[in-house]
Amino acid sequence: MPYLYLILTLGSLSIPLLYSVFEKKFHFIQYAKSAFLSILIVAIPFIIWDVLFTKFGIWGFNDSYHLPIAILGMPIEEWLFFFCIPYACLFTHEVLAYYLPNFKLSKTATIISGGLILILVFVLLLFHFGKWYTTLNFIFFMVLLIYGLKFHLEVLQRYFLSFLIILLPFLLVNGILTGSFIDEPVVWYNNNENLGFRIFTIPFEDIFYAFTLLFSVQLIFNSFKQKAHGK
Repeated sequence: MPYLYLILTLGSLSIPLLYSVFEKKFHFIQYAKSAFLSILIVAIPFIIWDVLFTKFGIWGFNDSYHLPIAILGMPIEEWLFFFCIPYACLFTHEVLAYYLPNFKLSKTATIISGGLILILVFVLLLFHFGKWYTTLNFIFFMVLLIYGLKFHLEVLQRYFLSFLIILLPFLLVNGILTGSFIDEPVVWYNNNENLGFRIFTIPFEDIFYAFTLLFSVQLIFNSFKQKAHGK
């Protein structure tokens, strides 16, 4: 199925994009410029990371499941991933914030963050430091989490719950990409560079990678949105 990756990527975007345009009460399309700029800014370093990891064989792509169009060694669908998935997740969080303004954690967010940081430091420094995906992933996640705790605590309190909801479609889509329900993975990973622990077929690190990608987009979007719309 050479169109599988494309179907998953565009399919993830389709409903949020249609809802953004045609739903008149929330009308997320009014924030299109802020959304695009925030996604683009975050996509640049993540794409550079992706290109380098692909080049050095830390992960790669199965030719059977994507189009024969590649840029810098990555299929076109992988480039689209960094725009389609963040848009869908940004839209999801904003919808939840609009319709459920009190849907957030309180002091629990600080406790969860502190616990995650301690666990990741322990796991990384004592057992897995030097594995490229694990090391960079956990470091970036911890730096972002500390930044969120210090400067954007209220956003973090709200985003933790949104991310739990976002994880449901994420596990489905990423599960297929990593080999669930199909004969071979669309995206393969070199297990010498990660923990080797998987949730179904998904490398454990992917959850932290997703949070770092999506929460970064959210923080930048909030800044642009406030400047452009005053709210």
